[in-house]
Amino acid sequence: MSNVSAQTSALGATRIVLRPIATPFPLGFLALATASLLVAGMELGWFTRADTPMVAIVLIAFSSPLQVIASVFGFLGRDTVAATGFGVQGGAWLIVGIDLLLTPAHHTSRPLGVFLLASAAWVLICALGSALGKLAPATVLMLTALRFLLTGLHELTASAALGHAAAIVGLALVAAAAYVAAALEVENLQRRTLLPVLRRGRGSEAMDGDLAQQTRQISNEAGVREQL
Repeated sequence: MSNVSAQTSALGATRIVLRPIATPFPLGFLALATASLLVAGMELGWFTRADTPMVAIVLIAFSSPLQVIASVFGFLGRDTVAATGFGVQGGAWLIVGIDLLLTPAHHTSRPLGVFLLASAAWVLICALGSALGKLAPATVLMLTALRFLLTGLHELTASAALGHAAAIVGLALVAAAAYVAAALEVENLQRRTLLPVLRRGRGSEAMDGDLAQQTRQISNEAGVREQL
């Protein structure tokens, strides 16, 4: 009985402090849209070879850092999909940017191709996780995975058709990422959904459920439970 009493006392004395933060999704998706737009423009011949270093600088100094920031706040917000997805994308765009700086224009790289195929797989895993709660962000992640897949295959085969296909998917990704970023930004400001993001399950509960519903399993979350 004394052990039970001690456990009850310990639980009663436990306090879990939650820090409100803004959603990192708009920042991460707009950084993604910018990177995909510039790389698609390069693949479609919108820019000259002399413009390649500037595209690389944007990927390295703008898109990659912003996605890493979004990843960090994803962890702080206890959203592993956002954290992992943006972290992988931020690293991928950084590598692509460095490759653009270090290699000649229109040069393909087999190691880069394999890396992008792996990145596509990791982003797809995040997309499947996101689909359990928010279908619109999951769609963006699926397009990102497809974009990395096609670009990776282009790097492996040097196929012009695959390069153009990657660019077209990249432009679709720009539109999808911009829409979801706007929808989530409006949702965050209005505290209600105006532009559909297709929430379901826990994703819907996050907007419509009360605090008791959303924190009922918090003692079992990473950072609160004893082991990760």
